[in-house]
Amino acid sequence: MKENRAFNADPFEYHQEIELHIDSLTNMGDGIGRVNGWVVMVPFVIPGERVRVRIYRNHKNYSEGDLVEVLDVSPRRVSAQCPLFGECGGCQYQHMDYGEQLVWKKRHVEELMKQNGGIELNANLTYGSPKQYAYRSKLTPHFRAPKRDGSIGPIGFLRASGGRNLVDVSNCPIATGSINEKLTEERARLLVWAKEAVGSGKKKLRDGTMLLREVSEGVVTDHRATVSEKVGDLTFRFKAGDFFQNNPFILPEFVNYAIMQAAGKGDVSFLVDAYCGSGLFCLSAAKQFKRAAGVEISESSIHWARDNAQLNNITNCDFLVGSAEAIFGKIDFPADATVVLIDPPRKGCDSVFLNQLFAFSPKRVVYVSCDPATQARDIKAFLENGYKVTALQPFDLFPQTRHIESIATLEKR
Repeated sequence: MKENRAFNADPFEYHQEIELHIDSLTNMGDGIGRVNGWVVMVPFVIPGERVRVRIYRNHKNYSEGDLVEVLDVSPRRVSAQCPLFGECGGCQYQHMDYGEQLVWKKRHVEELMKQNGGIELNANLTYGSPKQYAYRSKLTPHFRAPKRDGSIGPIGFLRASGGRNLVDVSNCPIATGSINEKLTEERARLLVWAKEAVGSGKKKLRDGTMLLREVSEGVVTDHRATVSEKVGDLTFRFKAGDFFQNNPFILPEFVNYAIMQAAGKGDVSFLVDAYCGSGLFCLSAAKQFKRAAGVEISESSIHWARDNAQLNNITNCDFLVGSAEAIFGKIDFPADATVVLIDPPRKGCDSVFLNQLFAFSPKRVVYVSCDPATQARDIKAFLENGYKVTALQPFDLFPQTRHIESIATLEKR
């Protein structure tokens, strides 16, 4: 239930209940309905349903409400597997049939391309995960600093209602069984630590997070530990706290698709993997190219990428530390025979990087994104610099949630 904070009573009163027909979904997972043309957004609904909604906030051009009751139930509605669904903010779609989730994620990618990129594209149907639950191999529950009596409060994730409040999560259905087993142990260990830490009075205690990462040798809980994961025939080593995709069940298909798009019809001989991290894409694709180069501004990431090349006996890959202002400065590949693969962070590419990429002017770019909104914004710049989109493929690495991975292939005109 949301609090009444200086409530604006136009056009609805605080906690006024209204009936609403759901027409669509936002890319954040909220349903959209209209009352006399006025937009109302509500979570945990499915287009086509008629629902009763309790209003808690009026904005300048739309209102928000809590779901009170589903009056006309969609045939696509299913029972959520998590008893905390709707309370925990981790999942948005457990109430929706998985096939319908894939349809809407495809539509979200297309809508974001139009809204943020100004381009109308037909995306392929979202590539689904082989596992819709028990797939997540990394979990990072949050906790607050211990109180004076040594109690620690909830250990889990932010509430769906927003703010900084946490909901206590002792078992997460989208995490693997091994992660959940370790979660029980780590929760118990954390409670003992909190009492001991408060009792000693020697440390300044802060809010924190707990790392749980499943790898081949079990579940690692130390952010600094060196771990290894297999993707296809290759093994990758990196620090447990570093970024690495968290759905191992779909990851081989995800990587293979990106490689297939990069290689094209054999019309390029060279690969540049910008934002290469520990070398996942560059090393996986190396055998398709005469030479490959991974570029990063992080020296630590380059260390792991070089280590992984040696570990997998790959000799045609070079890994280079590039400054943010000259990330392609050490690349000597001919642009008209080169494909650049990019996998930037959620914020997308900045203008400094894009200007360097356009100056290099590769024949093809494969853009891997964890946020189709920023991907669409960046693709607008690609179109303005002589590229066209030839393929747009969403991947569902995070079933039951609103998150989408999207791979766009761009060719130089």
